[in-house]
Amino acid sequence: MRRVTSATDPLPHPSAPAAAAPPGSAPTAPETAPKAPPPDRAPRWSLPALIAILVLAAVLYGWNLSGSSLNSFYSAAVYSGTQSWKAWFFGSLDAGNFITVDKPPFALMVMGLSCRIFGFGTWQMMLPEVAAALGTIWILHSSVKRAFGHAAAAVAALVLALTPITVAINRDNNPDTVLVLLMVAGAALALRATRDDRLLPLIGSAVCFGLAFNTKMLQGYIALPAVFAVYLYASRLGWGRKALNLALAAVALAVASFWWATAVSLVPADDRPYIGGSTDGSAWDLIMGYNGLGRVLGGEGNGGGGGGGGTFAGTAGIGRMFNDVLGGQISWLIPFAGIALVAGLVLRGRAPRTDVTRAALVLWGGWLVLHYLTFAMAEGTMHPYYTTALAPGIAALCGGGGVMLWRALRDGGARWSWVLPAGLAVTGVWAVVLLRRATGWNTWLWPVVAVLTVLAVAGLLVLRSARSGIRARLLGVSLAAAIVASLAGPTAYAASPAFGSSGGMMGGTNPTAGPSTGGGTGGPGGGGGRGGFGGGEGGPGGQAPGGDRQGAGTGGGFPGGGNGELPQAGGTGGSAQGGEEGTARGGGDGGPGGGTGGGMGGGGGMGGADSGLVSYLEKHQDGATWLIAVSNSQSAGQMILSTGKPVISMWGFTGSDRAMTLAELKKLVKKGELHYIQLGGGGMGGNSSLNQEITAWVQKNGTAVQASEYGATSASASGSETSGSETSGSETSAQGGQSTVYRLDASDVS
Repeated sequence: MRRVTSATDPLPHPSAPAAAAPPGSAPTAPETAPKAPPPDRAPRWSLPALIAILVLAAVLYGWNLSGSSLNSFYSAAVYSGTQSWKAWFFGSLDAGNFITVDKPPFALMVMGLSCRIFGFGTWQMMLPEVAAALGTIWILHSSVKRAFGHAAAAVAALVLALTPITVAINRDNNPDTVLVLLMVAGAALALRATRDDRLLPLIGSAVCFGLAFNTKMLQGYIALPAVFAVYLYASRLGWGRKALNLALAAVALAVASFWWATAVSLVPADDRPYIGGSTDGSAWDLIMGYNGLGRVLGGEGNGGGGGGGGTFAGTAGIGRMFNDVLGGQISWLIPFAGIALVAGLVLRGRAPRTDVTRAALVLWGGWLVLHYLTFAMAEGTMHPYYTTALAPGIAALCGGGGVMLWRALRDGGARWSWVLPAGLAVTGVWAVVLLRRATGWNTWLWPVVAVLTVLAVAGLLVLRSARSGIRARLLGVSLAAAIVASLAGPTAYAASPAFGSSGGMMGGTNPTAGPSTGGGTGGPGGGGGRGGFGGGEGGPGGQAPGGDRQGAGTGGGFPGGGNGELPQAGGTGGSAQGGEEGTARGGGDGGPGGGTGGGMGGGGGMGGADSGLVSYLEKHQDGATWLIAVSNSQSAGQMILSTGKPVISMWGFTGSDRAMTLAELKKLVKKGELHYIQLGGGGMGGNSSLNQEITAWVQKNGTAVQASEYGATSASASGSETSGSETSGSETSAQGGQSTVYRLDASDVS
């Protein structure tokens, strides 16, 4: 067997490790089994470096946080969970438990518990998210350190902290931050189980991936094949023991994955909310359809096949991660990570089967490849922020593989001296390409990156053999310059959400970092355009939840326009009507958000809540459970945040759920639980036959509320001029985003 040198071993050890057992053989006794060499003693800089990276990350993730940058869809569900334990368990959008969000509720549960303890508000909701993001960095650092050493761990932690799309999503209340934490924890525990031959870490890994499933369903399983392969191949245990351990882990995975769906299915359909995103109101359909194969193949509410998700992240294809929409969010270091993976595997090619370093390369390399292929080829809904799941794999490979290439440069001879400089050169060239895509944005940066890359690569090639003196110091400077050049671009992008250096971050619905580089649409998932969901400059007038600013909102505000914030505990809400102050939830008229967003169904396209209409509905609620029924969940979420009262989303987030049927609507009206229904109003209202049936019945039997009754004009808010026509809700929506509100009472139900 080839002697392991510092060129092929990333960890310098004072003494040689015990000889490894031959591949395929089981150890004679646990106490005599060869163990992985311990990492070198921590250098004095290691812990301070980790702390500094965590502080930097905390600033990027927490600075200037505002409720206006959060997704009102999830914000409303978290708020409803603070009002009803049933809503908390099911992940209901409204406290009346008519419909859930289109994800399992684990992340919402965590945020909901925080808000129950500390009160409902931006920071109270985001505290678990920021903590989860910092925890991910810490876990990745610990895992990389055990396999590659302290320098590699520091680089991996820094790369993860500065990944642009990761910064953007960690400032948002989408569930992806919690998802990534759980998956990274599962991968790290699996590596520990492989290294230490212990069952408990393997069970812990399975539980983590199961909870990841209960955060975003099948996306939580993407890395599982790599975890399985690494344990099966690299563990020192015999095949029988490995099979038994994997069987026990599979049981733990199944229990951790399916407890919620099983519990939901045990509750009679009439006693539970409709499961948003499903076709039949069941959690099992959500697993297999909308949040399962539908994401990969299209259909099931995911925009159909053939690139149905293209409006969010570009057309499906192997190069998708490098397109104008996603390139600046995630692709900066993918080329280097790929080079480091291949080179690292070659360097460890003759190591024992149980080699810990190779196991780590396979796991994180498999993580990267599996996520890359899944996201690149997905024909269904594909938001840019999904790609944050690539970041841990990229970071681990850049750190671990990068250190291996550095040692190969220093000690591997001429055969390896060119690989690290070549990888850094490719990284620099790609960074220049990405920066030049952002026309007019920090135009000084790409020349700096180009110059630093050239100097760094030249220094590494010329000075690689230096061992002491000024040449060795210059070699160190060259390496530092290479790191700076590689991270300058993503750092500039990553800083934009926190420090407002660009208008590229679309608040809540589709968060991104950095400037707009085109390639997407101005609507759902556009390439970082300004305004809410639907593009544009925000909604006309109105107030965002929790703020007291009126007028048009630009970018970053709650979808529909508006620039306000979620209320803080014990604080004062915004204006409930006409600029008068109302208190936050628990204090009176303002509701949890005090004020309201841009015009109902207007502006940015997702719908806000007209303050005059809100006041009218609250005054005439007449004991109903729900304030109003609207076409989609984003509009309902805005109303919930504006009033603190349950609002029905009739057709879910995409407007295609069959949550509201005509029979159900008649029952609610007959029992006096619902009096008002809004038809039209833009947004994402469905156009199914079910929608048309309900629209026709409401228009025939309901009484249209004139816009003048709540201080709006028919042209800008209610669309009451069309109330007597045969125009359907979806057709009205197409004609300028107008809407009509109808009143229905028990006497109107035949």
